[in-house]
Amino acid sequence: MIEAEKLTKRFDGFTAVEELSLSIKSGELLALLGPNGAGKTTTVRMLSAILRPTEGRAQINGFDVVKDADQVRRLIGLLTEQPGLYSRSNGIEYLIFFGRLYGMSDEEIRARGLNLFHRFGMLESDAYRRLGEYSKGMRQKVGIIRAMLHSPDVLLLDEPTSAMDPHSSKLVRDAILELRDDKRAIIVCTHNLAEAELLADRIAIIRRGQIIAEDNPENLKRQLLGHRRYELQLDHSPNGLANQLDDLVKLEEIEGDRIRFVSEDPFSTNPQVVRRLDSLGLGVVALQELSATLEDVYLSIVTDESSSAQPQDGNATTTQDQS
Repeated sequence: MIEAEKLTKRFDGFTAVEELSLSIKSGELLALLGPNGAGKTTTVRMLSAILRPTEGRAQINGFDVVKDADQVRRLIGLLTEQPGLYSRSNGIEYLIFFGRLYGMSDEEIRARGLNLFHRFGMLESDAYRRLGEYSKGMRQKVGIIRAMLHSPDVLLLDEPTSAMDPHSSKLVRDAILELRDDKRAIIVCTHNLAEAELLADRIAIIRRGQIIAEDNPENLKRQLLGHRRYELQLDHSPNGLANQLDDLVKLEEIEGDRIRFVSEDPFSTNPQVVRRLDSLGLGVVALQELSATLEDVYLSIVTDESSSAQPQDGNATTTQDQS
């Protein structure tokens, strides 16, 4: 449904996106992560036939984003970072304006629009209020409703749950998951890493216009972190323990009766840690592995300028950043 090959965009000598390639099939959701200015929004604008690529090519369901721009725009539902609402229109008037562009009848627009208002926890009366009276979260919902109005096969969503309360965010996430299950292809750009981990079949991390890692969340965590974290609970708080385990593991934190550490070879070193603590008069009450988070992976890749980790196995893809 979505294909990009060596997609590149330059602005007056500045390269915003460089040779970006990706492929997304129907029923698949890709979360595009990266710091501000990494190239996420520029990528979405090229895929939605708003920006013309400098080099490379992209297709939406077989239609070229340059040669077949009109067809591409009809196929996609787009939520931009700034939805661009018309504050003097009410919700239904706003949807009718856009729905007509997709060839929908006013009756069809009104029926589907009201259904989506209800789906996102809004009242029918809200649909007839001026958009200028909406809260920021309500305006964001209307932007998403506009993107979903014509039941597009492809959704490109830039920060879909920004400014929303937890309940509203969950309603939106549930709707996105339903759309994915209906065999749509979806790209979500987000800074919400927990949300990305919950929604995404695959995650692509972009930095300086290049995809530097791409795989499903579990593979990224397992292959790119390269270590496992553990927490020990002792029968009493230790004193002077900091240097007693340095030859076995890397201590991260000692807090009360709990110790957190990184173990490169847990099957070998963890039993040695337990025996060492016992010899020091410290009984182990519990030992558990701490689950790695997507935030751990993201920070390890994006904030480390020298990051060029290569996966040891599996399908994870990483690319050394070219300065």
